Amino acid sequence: MAKKQTSEKPKVFDDQFDDEEVLYVFRRHPIVMRKGLVFGMLGPLLGVIPAAVNPSLGFNMFFGGLALGTALGALIFGISWVPWYFSVYIVTDQRFIQIMQRGFFHRAVTDINLSQVQMINYEIAGIEQTLLGFGTIVVQTYVGDLTIHDVHHPAKTARKLQMILRDLGLNTATPMQVSGSGPSSQDEEETE
Repeated sequence: MAKKQTSEKPKVFDDQFDDEEVLYVFRRHPIVMRKGLVFGMLGPLLGVIPAAVNPSLGFNMFFGGLALGTALGALIFGISWVPWYFSVYIVTDQRFIQIMQRGFFHRAVTDINLSQVQMINYEIAGIEQTLLGFGTIVVQTYVGDLTIHDVHHPAKTARKLQMILRDLGLNTATPMQVSGSGPSSQDEEETE
């Protein structure tokens, strides 16, 4: 008995359609975790303060406090790592999906058909963004703007998004005419 071979590709994300191909996946710059990292580094410091203030407590208290402080710091850092890691932007051959994780139990998903994208712009503002290589991308659509803050290498990412749209035959440089608006070729022939 011959096994039936399937050419199905594994799904990259849960809501992926069977006939949909993932073209590009990106996240925000790790700089978004800076507050969690700074406050997480205070954990080990707070853990060793009792042994530093009273050295007679001994090395057991020092290393015990260091271990507890490190666990506290990892927990504090984890609170900012989870939203960064699980927030992702996915471009498929059909749509643009923004998955934003806020905290441990809140996830927001924005799904935009690629044919609705009008323009893709980016902005790098200030010395911090210039030196660390992050910025903002604005995806303008017919229903409104989708602003993506703190994107790693925004110029390269915006260019990659534009190339994907171009390869799919969707030109974001020229505005698309909505049917029923503006003069049609038939109206122009009648006026001549």
